[in-house]
Amino acid sequence: MEVMEAPDALANPLDSRSPSKRGPEIAGPAPRHRTVGVQIGQGEGAVTVGGGAPIVVQSMTNTDTADIDGTVAQVAQLARAGSELVRITVDRDEAAAAVPKIRERLDRIGVHVPLVGDFHYIGHKLLSDHPACAEALAKYRINPGNVGFKEKKDTQFSTIVEQAIKYGKTVRIGANWGSLDGELLTHLMDENARSPAPIDARAVMREAMVQSALTSADRAVALGLPKDRIILSAKVSAVQDLIAVYREVARRSDYAIHLGLTEAGMGSKGIVAASAAIGVLLQEGIGDTIRYSLTPEPGGDRTVEVKAAQELLQTMGFRTFVPLVAACPGCGRTTSTTFQELARDIQNWISTSMPEWKKTYPGVEGLNVAVMGCIVNGPGESKHADIGISLPGTGESPSAPVFIDGKKAMTLRGATLAKDFEAIVIDYIERRFGQGKRDAAE
Repeated sequence: MEVMEAPDALANPLDSRSPSKRGPEIAGPAPRHRTVGVQIGQGEGAVTVGGGAPIVVQSMTNTDTADIDGTVAQVAQLARAGSELVRITVDRDEAAAAVPKIRERLDRIGVHVPLVGDFHYIGHKLLSDHPACAEALAKYRINPGNVGFKEKKDTQFSTIVEQAIKYGKTVRIGANWGSLDGELLTHLMDENARSPAPIDARAVMREAMVQSALTSADRAVALGLPKDRIILSAKVSAVQDLIAVYREVARRSDYAIHLGLTEAGMGSKGIVAASAAIGVLLQEGIGDTIRYSLTPEPGGDRTVEVKAAQELLQTMGFRTFVPLVAACPGCGRTTSTTFQELARDIQNWISTSMPEWKKTYPGVEGLNVAVMGCIVNGPGESKHADIGISLPGTGESPSAPVFIDGKKAMTLRGATLAKDFEAIVIDYIERRFGQGKRDAAE
């Protein structure tokens, strides 16, 4: 594959510390970086990535795709949690043969989420040998670092692109730090060594990431794949490297962009690292679809990565998915666990109820609920919410004022306080968002 020389190639390293790469100081998010819109899938489940469309949440299964029952169950679980695209591994003949059956089963149970096939090494062969798989997938994900080596690289890459053209599919060209194109990296390292002012080796690797993604995309276009069927990603596992690489990808192109921190990790570490990297880029207007690559606990809930992505977009003000529940962190004034239990119960109740509420109460995802633990900030925070409760702190009067639309509406007392507040919330939802339900009943 031909190597494209970047503007000022290697003279200006992709240094995330450089003020010129950081963008202007702004009070809110920067305008979205303009990219070409890409439609993925057809019919009810189709989504648009880029072109100014809302930022799309996606995820990936960790089942063996040849296990049809297990994969269907997990795809459905992820889709119902809010994943708008779901990627599955297609690594061998048995997996490729299972894909059309998985698609058929999902459609039968009403789960129309587009499926993305993750291909490495033999993707060209699997797509050619299993046309039903090529047809059932909405998008192919390929890594230019392992689509083929030496003289086979161009042929194997071309075969995948030709299959995408034949079946009208989208392709994500995803460069990855862990499988970087060795030939390209060697070329850039040698060029840097000959330079009168060589730069840091890490900066050369960043440049190799950018060039790997962009030259592969341009090659796909030259083969006949339209720009509106190409999405780019350039994933690394270090936050500052990720920010620097994606800034440069955005600066040099208008391809739709998939954001993700590869191998983010487990638990709070993974969520914090991914949020830090993706959040900075979204604030700068970069990114059209996001995925949290979280390592689940053994037997853990795969949907955590979907919820984390949704929460990032919602807390940053880009999209609204579920009602927000604001709750104080607790302190010496809140030795009672009542407010913690109520906040937990309200959050769980809302999450459980949302699938049905979305059908019955259009707009309910914009609801803002506050559960506060004492008199210091409780009343003020409750007034800012649509509906809020300020529970008594240590030594305070055993009463809990409830605020609705900024005004005190009533005071709750007694052992049934939690259930009483839930009843007030559902009554508020019914009155504010229930017009669609009432119209349907008429």
